[in-house]
Formats: sequence, structure tokens, C-alpha cells
Amino acid sequence: MRIAVIGAGGVGGYFGARLAASGEDVAFVARGAHLDAMRRHGIKIESQLGDLTVQPVQASADPKELHGPFDLVMIAVKLWSTAAAIETAKALVGPHTAVVSFQNGVGAIPALTQAFGAERVLGGVAHIATAIGAPGVIKHTGAMERLTVGEPNGGVSQRVTDFVAAAKRARINAVASDDIQRAIWDKFVFLATFSGVATLTRQPKAVIFADPDLKRLYAEALAEVVAVARACGIALAPDHVEKTMAFSEGLPDAMKPSLLHDLERGNPLEIEFLSGAVARLGAEKGVATPVHRTITAALKPFAAGQQAA
Repeated sequence: MRIAVIGAGGVGGYFGARLAASGEDVAFVARGAHLDAMRRHGIKIESQLGDLTVQPVQASADPKELHGPFDLVMIAVKLWSTAAAIETAKALVGPHTAVVSFQNGVGAIPALTQAFGAERVLGGVAHIATAIGAPGVIKHTGAMERLTVGEPNGGVSQRVTDFVAAAKRARINAVASDDIQRAIWDKFVFLATFSGVATLTRQPKAVIFADPDLKRLYAEALAEVVAVARACGIALAPDHVEKTMAFSEGLPDAMKPSLLHDLERGNPLEIEFLSGAVARLGAEKGVATPVHRTITAALKPFAAGQQAA
């Protein structure tokens, strides 16, 4: 399978390298020092599940140099780079190409459908904790890693099973979902809430759950996202808030979301696509979202990165 990965950071770099090491024909769109290091030394994965190095590696900042079209294009950039990633993908997409986003948020399927047509789009969810440890090096924290893929309108197609089979050959924990929209929202409920509350307070998980007021705020934020999801037609379980609270409370005490790490480093923030998306969709559906509206407003001055802050 020919696979193009747009964004060779923590998610795209990790899964793309695993696929390439297993024999799939993988090419990366990358840039800067990370691209230079990949060209010189390959891409390296450091993980308790097994280290590996792929060298040589197909990588370029110019998608035309990768000689599309591809069977599958994976988009794994930060949400604020989605529009640019879509433009990049156009040089890689042919009549039979599938395009899947493994980004956070709930806006990828609509954006990709508008750009490429519903017949080319898959839905995807990535669960993994990774980061660029150094140019050309992806560090995987912990043992959790999973990709979930499905057809946006439900069901499992041949192209979904083909990709899942390729991922499993690469020793990736891959799952085909017959309700990918629900899987995307399931992650989004947790992620929008944890990212928003932790970044608003500048605190890790332990502080949030040790303080009764912050814990109550967290539960209220969860309930808002669940209400918005249901208003959007997503059939989440009746006890979804309670289960997500229990999951969140079981996280490592020192855990911080990537949104908070980005704020601390002065990087651009994905807040518009997390709490901001909750607030926008809530307004469209008539669902009150006061917690996420407040989070969005409070973090707005930092959204563009250090210069705006």
C-alpha cells in the first residue's frame, strides 16, 4: 500500500515509521530541521514497544516530489494547519485515493469532504502519547497506541479493512469501527474538557481532581460536550459523563494535555478547534456551553502563540 503522511510529528511520524518498517511504501511531508534530520539519518522511534529506525526515508517539503497519487493519505498535523494540509494533499490524491485525518477535534471529516468529496474520505482516531524528542526522533511515552478507522456514514468497507490489515502487519493496534463518528466524539468529549480545564488553570490532572471546585468544573465541562454531541446526533451512552470522569481520574497525576504544553512553550494553540468548537456547535444547536465559552475567551489571547501572548 502506498501511504503518504502529511505531518511527521508525534502521531504521523510514529505510525508512518511503523508502517514503513513493515514494508509499506510510505512517504512523509515534513519540513525544517525535522525533515533535514530524516533525510540524513532516517526517522527513529524510541518506544517501550520496540525502537526502530527507517533509513532511507522518503520525505520532502514539496508533495510533488513524492510522485502521487497514493492509495491512502494520512493527515496528522496540528488543527490550525488543516487548511494548509488539505492544499498539500491535493498533489497526492488521485481518483481512488482515500484520505483520513488522525487529528484531534470533530471538524476533519466535514473539511476533507468539502475538499475531496465524500467518496474519498475516511474517519480516524489516534490514541497515543508521542512527541518529537529531537529532529528525526519520535519519543513514545507509555504503551498506549491505537488507530481506529471507519467509513463516515457507518460500516466497514474494503479500504478500511485493507488499511487495518496493513497496520496490524506493522504491529500497530488498529481497529475497524462501524461507527467512527461516535469514536471521534468519544475522544473529543475527554480531550476538549481535559485540554480546556488544565490549560485554563495551568495545572496537571492531580490538582484538578484534588480540588472540589475544579473537579466540579471538569464534570460540568464534560456534560456540556456530551450534550452538544447528542444534539449533533451522536448516540453516547447515558452514563458517558460518569465513565469519562472515572477514566480521567485514573490518569497519571502529573499528566498535562498537549494544549497546556503548547501554551507553556509559546506555541500556537488548538483552542479554536477544541473548546471553541464546543461553544460554536452548542450555539448552533441551542445547547448552553458556559464553561467552554469561558475557556475559549480566556485562552484566545494566546491562540496565535508567544507573540500574541
